[in-house]
Amino acid sequence: MKRFYKEATAALVSGGWQVQLDGRGVKTAGGNQQVVPSEALAAALASEWAAQEEVIVPASFVLRDLADYAIDVVAADPAELRTTLLRFAETDTLCYRAEPGEPLYRRQLERWEPLLTAAEARDDFQFERVSGIIHRPQPPETLVKLGERLARLDPCTLAALNTLASLAASLVIGLAALEPDANAGALWIAAELEEEWQAEQWGRDAEAEERRTRRAAAFANAVRFAALARND
Repeated sequence: MKRFYKEATAALVSGGWQVQLDGRGVKTAGGNQQVVPSEALAAALASEWAAQEEVIVPASFVLRDLADYAIDVVAADPAELRTTLLRFAETDTLCYRAEPGEPLYRRQLERWEPLLTAAEARDDFQFERVSGIIHRPQPPETLVKLGERLARLDPCTLAALNTLASLAASLVIGLAALEPDANAGALWIAAELEEEWQAEQWGRDAEAEERRTRRAAAFANAVRFAALARND
């Protein structure tokens, strides 16, 4: 598609902020008005439009895709996504370790345990740690408290969290990435611990490394989207 507008701006509208192309409000892929909660996010969305050259490149709209998902899907049924996200807690990667004494276990303990203990301290619950791959249920009270925390999140934050938890296979890492002082790079290193371990043991594959690069970029974009969406 060729570029069909001259100017992309962020405008204050009823309910929040919206990108306007030559004065006309942008809609989502589902046909809803793309109204977001903060001026910062609207400005970033406008920048994606402004950066387009003669031909529009859909793949470059990484923030717009998240905004559309938040508005078209999450806002329509946030309870469904909260249920999906809780499943990551039930099998959170950070809770499943190698056997004690193994080198991988020591690295997992070093990188993962601080994240788990911080989450437990923040929300006053306890995770069950597991050595091996046999599933062990998490305490019901832990899942209840996590559900209560998810219920306090707005659709944009839930949309970002869905990407973060999916990429990390960890709700703990996803929630940590939403904190204002989050170190996204360190959290991604924790999320990629086992893949990095395998690469160290067996060598690196160009295709796998390219995939990891794409996933790291998607993680960073979701962190940025959540930060921009906060209406501080």
